[in-house]
Amino acid sequence: MRKVIEENHEKYLERVELYKSFGYDIESERRFLLDKIVPICGDILEIGTGKGYLTIALAKEGYNFISIDISAEEQEYARLRLKYLGLEGKVNFKVENAENLSFADKSFGIIILSHVVHHFNSPFVVIDELTRIISYGGKIILSDFNKEGLNVVDKVHQSEGRSHQVGPIGLSDIEKYFKKKNFSTDSFHSKFQDVLLACLPNK
Repeated sequence: MRKVIEENHEKYLERVELYKSFGYDIESERRFLLDKIVPICGDILEIGTGKGYLTIALAKEGYNFISIDISAEEQEYARLRLKYLGLEGKVNFKVENAENLSFADKSFGIIILSHVVHHFNSPFVVIDELTRIISYGGKIILSDFNKEGLNVVDKVHQSEGRSHQVGPIGLSDIEKYFKKKNFSTDSFHSKFQDVLLACLPNK
């Protein structure tokens, strides 16, 4: 098992360097997002574990939280990374579809989605689920690649012999949807990503 954990860690480092070769610093972009998340109050839900870049960053900050993904295989990368770092107790992984979440209404004070919105087939169905499970006074943070970030991702995928599909709905469309639901919003921008913060007022 230790060999598998170490091999997974090496793959992680290789991928970080691959992104850096195209000018994208994963750690820097994660720090930009983390700075927009704090302060954190209440239970935390991460939607879209993926390979665990943000999952690891949150665990390193000392947070205990739930992380969901539709793919258990993808989550295994994050799980092995956490074991390598001795942080496996920080994260409760669940396999779920964000369009139909198992959590009760008003369950979470913080919900975070990092670079997954462009993958959603029905993004507004997901947003309806988020607005259902966020508590009063809570906040939903969505980040996604901007045009320059997507260019880097395309190059990374091409170098691996893959293609990268992007849906038609962006964060600006989602921001308008949140406002219709009486959320207050704010937005932030780095070189490679856009961040949308949506807050549900206290009742």
